[in-house]
Amino acid sequence: MRNFIVTIDGKQYEVGVEEVGATQSTVVSAPVQPTQTVAPQQAQAPAKQPAPQAPANGTKLNAPMPGMIKKLVVANGTQVKKGDVIVVLEAMKMDNDLNAPCDGVVTYTVSQGANVETGATLAVIA
Repeated sequence: MRNFIVTIDGKQYEVGVEEVGATQSTVVSAPVQPTQTVAPQQAQAPAKQPAPQAPANGTKLNAPMPGMIKKLVVANGTQVKKGDVIVVLEAMKMDNDLNAPCDGVVTYTVSQGANVETGATLAVIA
């Protein structure tokens, strides 16, 4: 039998684990006096920027499937032509290029790294 200290939800427990081929099969589970432990620092997520307001008029580019916005290819306010790639949507571990549906100026309604559902408006081109 080998004894270990396991921490679950900040509470420590002493447990015994039976070794293969051992003749005794007793398992011990009792709370242990808490000891001061230092939690590993979690990486801070980048601050999310609020999505810019899309113009009321214009042609919307909607997500054809759920996924994550991997890349915004052109900058907000850039003039694009119909067929230009403006967003890369990652879905099922595949990158999908989404093209501008018309000529105009791009205004994004999402940010890079955002998860989107089918039909969500990604950008408006006016």
